[in-house]
Amino acid sequence: MPGFALLLLLLLGAGRRGLLASPETHQQDVEVVQKYLENYYNLKNKVRQVEKRRDNAPVVEKLKQMQEFFGLKVTGKPDAETLKVMSQPRCGVPDVAQFVLTQGNPRWEKTDLTYRIENYTPDLSKADVDHAIEKAFQLWSNVSPLTFTKVFEGQADIMISFARGDHRDNSPFDGSGGNLAHAFQPGPGIGGDAHFDEDERWTNDFRDYNLYRVAAHELGHSLGLSHSTDIGALMYPNYIYSGDVQLAQDDIDGIQAIYGPSKTSNQPVGPQTPKVCDSKLTFDAITTIRGELMFFRDRFYMRANSFYPEVELNFISVFWPSLPNGLEAAYEFADRDEVRFFKGSKFWAVQGQDVLRGYPKDIYSSFGFPRTVRNIDAAVSDEDTGKTYFFVANKYWRYDEYKRSMDKGYPKMIAHDFPGIGNKVDAVFKKDEFFYFFHGTRQYKFDPKTKRILTLLKANSWFNCRKN
Repeated sequence: MPGFALLLLLLLGAGRRGLLASPETHQQDVEVVQKYLENYYNLKNKVRQVEKRRDNAPVVEKLKQMQEFFGLKVTGKPDAETLKVMSQPRCGVPDVAQFVLTQGNPRWEKTDLTYRIENYTPDLSKADVDHAIEKAFQLWSNVSPLTFTKVFEGQADIMISFARGDHRDNSPFDGSGGNLAHAFQPGPGIGGDAHFDEDERWTNDFRDYNLYRVAAHELGHSLGLSHSTDIGALMYPNYIYSGDVQLAQDDIDGIQAIYGPSKTSNQPVGPQTPKVCDSKLTFDAITTIRGELMFFRDRFYMRANSFYPEVELNFISVFWPSLPNGLEAAYEFADRDEVRFFKGSKFWAVQGQDVLRGYPKDIYSSFGFPRTVRNIDAAVSDEDTGKTYFFVANKYWRYDEYKRSMDKGYPKMIAHDFPGIGNKVDAVFKKDEFFYFFHGTRQYKFDPKTKRILTLLKANSWFNCRKN
């Protein structure tokens, strides 16, 4: 143990960029890393006394494996971002391990499966639990030839139960947080069964842990799927509740690779997670937020920060659970430390991670738009003048933030006052006295003083991609 602890303490010290922490904090981090790698990355429990040879450091190799899986910077050091991911609630099924029940790629040899709910959590009504489990099965049956029938007695193919601590399956739960649930891959006996930690608080909304969301993930394991590295996939190991529970295309591809396509004539498709270095990437909205840039696409944000080379990709709901997906415009009004998000005829104002009370509000009574405007395509505020520009189709409005009214003489044609950027704007932000306009995969650096385009760029040029 002393050798293992010393190694991790050295790694922690090197990976925290000068962050000072007490020996107690370091020791706690050591234990977190050890336990996490044992539970989810097949680090042998006896690997505690690390040998001195540099090429025999299983802890470092497992850390690299974990970092690569989650798309973190691969250093083999338990830095702050790595420890942050390790602290998140997640599925109890390992990310890297040999199959416990069967070798190869386990699957059910039949497509008509039964399930039984052995007991119920007191956190929800029986009807709510039944509904959540039924919907979770339906997600998978909608995209595959599988069918699921509930039975009320005897042995079913998939047995579902709630339990605490050690529940005699060699995979004990760990109390509140951490390991939320686990399921076994197809096979006889315990194969396919799904267990949920009763020490968690199960809900049917965004609070704590949404049972429908967790059950849908676990049943993916019951059907033979492993964890996905795609953060947008339902089979991603960490718990993220993003409002709508849905299968990403990655999940659909996975289940159909095992059981074949759905029997329906129109094959279902799911959303795809943006790839930050995809040269075809486009954005729904972009805004500055307290010195950082945030780009929005479907359910996701991408955050670019000059201090960190890696782009952070995650669900919008991680920052703002009450905001909708598919935001259409956003801008920062720095004088009030507010960011305003638009979708349809509604908008929300946030400060930091807090959505302000009284929102959403409508754009008509708040800004004075005519009812003919159904949505805002893009928006940007000029701190120097206090003017905010709203782009709608081929026109734009100018709003005075201090007078709280639209300037007279608007709307005007985009092409007249912003020559060269086209007749439609998907997103826009202002940085260092310049406007950056986005349309499709193109980005225009525009000088508002000379009304000239200075540079034509790829839309994702802010993401430090080597090849665009």
